[in-house]
Amino acid sequence: MANVEALVSVVGVSRACSALNVPRSSFYRHRHPAQPPRQTRPRPAHPRALSVEEQAAVCDQLNAERFVDCAPRTVYATLLDEGTHLCHWRTMYRLLARDQATRERRAIRRHPTYTRPELLATAPNQVWSWDITKLRGPHAGVWYSLYVVIDIFSRAVVGWLVAEREDALLAEQLIAEACEREVIGANQLTLHADRGAPMTSKTVAELLLDLGVAKSHSRPTVSNDNPYSEAQFKTMKYGPTYPDRFVDLAVATNWVAQFIKWYNTEHRHIGIGLLPPLVVHTGQATAATAARQQILDAAATAHPERFVAGQPRPPAVPDVVWINPPVTSAPSQQTSPIRPPMSVP
Repeated sequence: MANVEALVSVVGVSRACSALNVPRSSFYRHRHPAQPPRQTRPRPAHPRALSVEEQAAVCDQLNAERFVDCAPRTVYATLLDEGTHLCHWRTMYRLLARDQATRERRAIRRHPTYTRPELLATAPNQVWSWDITKLRGPHAGVWYSLYVVIDIFSRAVVGWLVAEREDALLAEQLIAEACEREVIGANQLTLHADRGAPMTSKTVAELLLDLGVAKSHSRPTVSNDNPYSEAQFKTMKYGPTYPDRFVDLAVATNWVAQFIKWYNTEHRHIGIGLLPPLVVHTGQATAATAARQQILDAAATAHPERFVAGQPRPPAVPDVVWINPPVTSAPSQQTSPIRPPMSVP
């Protein structure tokens, strides 16, 4: 700063600071260093202010049991109707602000903070997802409920049911039969669902506790938390054979049975290496992929000029499947989730 001081007396502050590339603010701070703050006297109380005793009386009324959930305006009006005037309601707000008590005082529901579900499956029968969708009945106002339980690793439908209503007892029966059929042991399975009434019912919760199955729920209004069930419903409802309406419950049940059979045994699912879900679910994926590799090897040997990118490989079956993989700080290190396209059934 000594060079700046010497040059200021010749060309002025602006030119000196510009010539030496020194901010003028830095020069002024150097010339006039910060002074310690002045000692201010306490502000005297206003002559019309409430006394300490009067303020305490107002706070006692605001925190009384009958007024603890009331807004200051309501407290003011109620006391006024009872023939009591302590202060204006604006003064009540100032006293509450002084005590850091100006939050919402009404007795309303506090929405909890829902955690983001993070579920990992490395093999079948580790994580199941289930949901309910509606099927159109014979005329307007008639709907059938389709319950579907799907394994997120293999995409296989392990349980389904068509009923005339949504009911926790039906859901309990469906889940219990699926667990028995798949020989699910204690602490082996996590069952994920959204927050519909059957999913969050006490009946289903008690069943899962008895079976040793962990439960998981989506966040409210977040459809991405249950993507595999939603994608399976889209595959069904966007198919060419899906009818506009079902004439009765028996026809709906028969159609769904045929669709589930096709879906599990014939549908080439893009999320599992274009294999049918039942192949992956029964542990035959490795053999099926090896057989495909032999066919590709033979084709490459017969016509190597057609495979300019190198040795062909069949579509791979993922080793891990996530619902909401953990978010890491480095995007390059984040595990890529295997997610189906989303849809609204």
